[in-house]
Amino acid sequence: MKTFNYHSAKDVKEASKLASSSSAFLAGGMTTIPSMKLGLATYKNIIDIKGIKKLSGIKVSGKAVTIGATTKHAEVANSKEIKKAIPSLAALAEGIGDPQVRNRGTIGGSIANNDPAADYPSACIALNAVIHTNSRKIDAEKFFKGMFETVLKSGEIIEAIEFQVPQKSNYQKFPNPASRYAIVGVYVAKHKNGINVAVTGAKSCVYNDKDLAKTLSSNFSAASINNVRVSSSGMNSDIHASAEYRANMVKVFAKKAVEAC
Repeated sequence: MKTFNYHSAKDVKEASKLASSSSAFLAGGMTTIPSMKLGLATYKNIIDIKGIKKLSGIKVSGKAVTIGATTKHAEVANSKEIKKAIPSLAALAEGIGDPQVRNRGTIGGSIANNDPAADYPSACIALNAVIHTNSRKIDAEKFFKGMFETVLKSGEIIEAIEFQVPQKSNYQKFPNPASRYAIVGVYVAKHKNGINVAVTGAKSCVYNDKDLAKTLSSNFSAASINNVRVSSSGMNSDIHASAEYRANMVKVFAKKAVEAC
């Protein structure tokens, strides 16, 4: 690991001011630190934001669940309020990594990193999330741009994620047995104004499967998914699963999610 300057920001304004093209924000550090150790990433300045109180905590209203960016996965998984409002979100958090990761990793860090196999991006898409930063509010559908890529600008910090409480929802995934990342994960959410079927792990970036959503809007049943063709075009293909296998798993896990709703 190459040398760097460490800064502990007292507030969001200071953290943003310290940011540059050669800096990184540090919350849980579950991706940043290993990447630096392996020489995959190098920064002149590391800006620690986990001590900023404004960025942590959980607020639940009748229509929304708002989670501070530095809130840990374990806190989401164990929140009685979230279990009551959006139980599928708490269950998703419980399935992330291992206890060590869940007690260090943060929701904001996961979303900002946008790993193509991460769980939280699918929750953002399925639950019509709005990402609150220090300068604007961004709809989840516009936030995720590509592999490890988001619309965040230099110095922009995620402060909180606001999830819409659905009528019913469920998340199902086929986890990598070692990392617990999703080889394929499908989050189905039924809202008053429509249905979302968010898929992670299958392509280079999380996406909303419009064909599955349209079918479920007409007939919200696992059986209706049998008639949908999920193309393998653009699907990831690696040592864990071929593109064709992933395409089939999207249907399989979409059906599981609908059945569990």
